[in-house]
Amino acid sequence: MKAIVQDRYGSPDVLEFRDTGRPSPGGGEVLVRVHAAGVDAGVWHLTTGQPYLMRLLGFGLRGPKQPVRGLDFAGTVEEVGDGVTRVRPGDEVFGACEGAFAEHAVAKADLVAAKPARLSFEQAAAVLVSGGTALQAVRDVGRVQPGQRVLVIGAAGGVGSFAVQLAKAFGAEVTGVCSTAKTDLVRTLGAEHVVDYTREDFAAQRYDLVVDTAGLRSLTDLRRALTPRGTLVIVGGENGGKWLGGIQRVLRAALLNPFVGQRLCGLVSRVRAADLEDLRELIEAGKLTPALDRTYPLADAAAAIGHLHAGRAAGKVVLAVLTA
Repeated sequence: MKAIVQDRYGSPDVLEFRDTGRPSPGGGEVLVRVHAAGVDAGVWHLTTGQPYLMRLLGFGLRGPKQPVRGLDFAGTVEEVGDGVTRVRPGDEVFGACEGAFAEHAVAKADLVAAKPARLSFEQAAAVLVSGGTALQAVRDVGRVQPGQRVLVIGAAGGVGSFAVQLAKAFGAEVTGVCSTAKTDLVRTLGAEHVVDYTREDFAAQRYDLVVDTAGLRSLTDLRRALTPRGTLVIVGGENGGKWLGGIQRVLRAALLNPFVGQRLCGLVSRVRAADLEDLRELIEAGKLTPALDRTYPLADAAAAIGHLHAGRAAGKVVLAVLTA
């Protein structure tokens, strides 16, 4: 089968579109014919091996342990392993697994679910990683409540575009922060207010919950936007250099949190089966729709990752794997 494979860390140019062995499902697993795969910031980090802290956490010191990139996917079940009863061959599914940038991928059965009928394969492939991160940030860590004022920084990004919709679905009044070119998208996502950070100060108002998905603002700036008892959720970071990758903001927040009235939290998200089901229900109810920026052919995965990392994407970037 064709796949996007890397043998060493480096810029996205290290990714190769080449033939590799087709996987087989084991017990509790399913083999999926991938139709589309989502691109997220984590793919860039796994490709480059940065921050270096990530290598120490088990992803491979000298090179990636998993040579095929990609997590999010949508496709059709081709084969099921022993003990799998939730899905059958021929079912259209979406979810996450290691090695989704390929014509075939093996996923744990509990990390796949029926593809919502209202979504295309490309839309469904954009859901779990970014949507699950947003769900954990807004609902689980942020503890959003109806009527609260919520600020989403990076509202046009992959995680941010889900966070805006989720905060709305949970009854909050949402303000989205983005660049000039992306304000229309953020309005279509349901934000009542949009702040163009190139022209306005996002901290001119105070919010009950601030979700920072952009990773570039100082802890001091973020706290200025909070009410005295407000909650800050820091989702990742991109300004911490090659070693820490922005995690120092989370560490400072944890150290400061016991001494202030505000809740200052960092999020290290995980792909969870329960989130997949919750997101599917929200999608089926019409409360959540993935916002797609553009779709690239599988062979152009390096260009897709570069486009995303450059900050040009408005919404999610997707790879088309199975084409008509």
